[in-house]
Amino acid sequence: MIKEVIVVEGKDDVSAVKKAVDAEVISVSGYGINKASMDKIKEASRRTGVIILTDPDHAGERIRRMIAKRVPEAKHAYIMREEGFKDGDIGVENAAPEAILRALSKAKAVMEDPVITFSMRDMQYFKLTGAQDSKNRRQILGKALGIGYGNSSSFLSKLNSFRISKEEFMEAVVNNFEEFRDE
Repeated sequence: MIKEVIVVEGKDDVSAVKKAVDAEVISVSGYGINKASMDKIKEASRRTGVIILTDPDHAGERIRRMIAKRVPEAKHAYIMREEGFKDGDIGVENAAPEAILRALSKAKAVMEDPVITFSMRDMQYFKLTGAQDSKNRRQILGKALGIGYGNSSSFLSKLNSFRISKEEFMEAVVNNFEEFRDE
């Protein structure tokens, strides 16, 4: 059961989310988030909290940042790119109900004061930057941790701002990358 109000980009996203979960959903209708929509989001945040679920693309990230700037206590849920891709289009509306439910169940809030638990040295050690398959490895861990995709710098920022613990991180690493499992 999702108690928070889910904020999505458009009407097609609303339909997709409603197939996955019974929850209140607000559509912002893309980049042009008007004052009435933002007021609804702020009111929902005060009432039950909100989860931002935007498309896994540049436009979705831009909309996410716009909302998060005005509603910093919002939780973030991420559909992975491959789960939202269909017929040359990428978006929440293309994701299966299971993918949407999984993303919502892993929603996380950005902490006001990030704890610097991870460094670029950690990113290098776990081959999340500087290796031939770093992008793929970040996508795998982003899905496992529920923090979405990103380049090396943004992924590191998400690890720290969502306060991913070393234990949670290591569990995801061990479950997804054989070379880090104890024999």
